[in-house]
Amino acid sequence: MEILEYIIENALILIPALYVIGLIIKGTEKVLDKYIPVILLVFGIIGAIALLGFNINSIIQGILVTGVTVYANQLIKQANK
Repeated sequence: MEILEYIIENALILIPALYVIGLIIKGTEKVLDKYIPVILLVFGIIGAIALLGFNINSIIQGILVTGVTVYANQLIKQANK
């Protein structure tokens, strides 16, 4: 099952944006690593609402793009080990 099949094209831009936001938050050292996915979830939902309007589909898209972003980050970390 491809998760990207469930993300609409307009929301795909949020994936690299959330990745960069995550890197910025990680660099601050004031936020514990375990809270970064939750913070990204908030940004993902807000970003999806900004792009798609306020509806349940936007919230779902925000959750999906955040999941892909966090998953991609973990894949990159594991590949570098």
